[in-house]
Amino acid sequence: MRILVLGSGAREHAIILALRAEAAAHEIFASPGNAGIARDATIVDLDPVDAAAVVEFAGDDNVDLVVIGPEAPLVAGVADALRERGIPVFGPGKAAAALEGSKAFAKRIMHEAGVPTGRATRATSLAEVAAALDGYGAPHVVKADGLAAGKGVVVTGDRAAALAHAETYLPTGPILVEEFLSGPEVSLFFVSDGDTVLPLSPAQDYKRALDGDAGPNTGGMGAYSPLPWLAETFGSEAEFVEQVTRTVAEPVIRRLDAEGTPFIGLLYAGLILTDSGVKVIEFNARFGDPETQVVLPRLVTPLSELLMAAASGTLDHHPAPRFAPDCAVTVVLASEGYPESPVTGRALTGTDAAAAVPGVHLAHAATGDGGADGLIATGGRVLNVVAVGETFGQARERAYDALGRITLEGAHFRTDIAARVVS
Repeated sequence: MRILVLGSGAREHAIILALRAEAAAHEIFASPGNAGIARDATIVDLDPVDAAAVVEFAGDDNVDLVVIGPEAPLVAGVADALRERGIPVFGPGKAAAALEGSKAFAKRIMHEAGVPTGRATRATSLAEVAAALDGYGAPHVVKADGLAAGKGVVVTGDRAAALAHAETYLPTGPILVEEFLSGPEVSLFFVSDGDTVLPLSPAQDYKRALDGDAGPNTGGMGAYSPLPWLAETFGSEAEFVEQVTRTVAEPVIRRLDAEGTPFIGLLYAGLILTDSGVKVIEFNARFGDPETQVVLPRLVTPLSELLMAAASGTLDHHPAPRFAPDCAVTVVLASEGYPESPVTGRALTGTDAAAAVPGVHLAHAATGDGGADGLIATGGRVLNVVAVGETFGQARERAYDALGRITLEGAHFRTDIAARVVS
């Protein structure tokens, strides 16, 4: 197939690498891509949120499938424009993408679908935020209603900090104040064609910048899959997945379809395992980052067939996705100062040596071509070191061996990714 992948991060690189690993020889285009993606796909000079430009390229170049990676093009309605031209696209339309674009919308859908989630209050003034904070008590959870590039959520015991966060985002729209939910978090992806829902394998990511879940929230500093500890509560990982599919994914997909906004693409459920059961923290309308980097390397089912079945409305004829029993671990290498004020433009070396470690590959997130200097870091999260092994111990050892071969001045990474499942 001729496939266009929109996006420029490690998630998109992971998707492209999964497509490249298939027996079929796909012709893959990417926009805007990055220096790592350029090695595995043909870079196209497009603005991913420019629907007209994307449609023109896909139509003129006979693209068979468009895969939308990040949330911005989805919320901008790029998938709608492609479907209007009859071009298969994996990604929900603008109305369904509001499941991620508006947290208030997501809460309403969950309420009407009977999906378990935490209590929340929508506030449009600082006084309303303050009242809600006092009503729920600490720790405080404050969320910007719309997209905020992964920076719209704060969880803090400091009331003043919670108010300051709300004050920052109130000029752009409503604020949600939520009750704090305690327990381990799980990410679970679902592929949907608007009717049928097929789950992928669960993963767990690490949002805090520093070891021991200390430091500020980030876009994700690492992840691992599968989650063997789910068996302690649910009997098996498969039973957990079946329960969440039945109580979360299917009701939400049915509710959206009933509203005339079918969800076609990847439904990401951010879950928390509380003492009173599994509850939804949030939904995303696309593959998660960095969880995609550990889920897709274990996928045995050809990814292209799964995505095309969803895009063409034939998922009911597709068998359940199959996964290898391998363990996958990814660790994010971040620039100095990330997440507050990352330093960019510095030389990145040792990537070839890192990729030479058995079972390791690199998913580039923010890398550029520095000319004679080779690769440079162009953002906060620079790349993901992804390692697959027969055990988590082996996968971790490979990942950190590879990280030790990479040099980026001032860079940092967590040293405890997946340590729990090894011990």
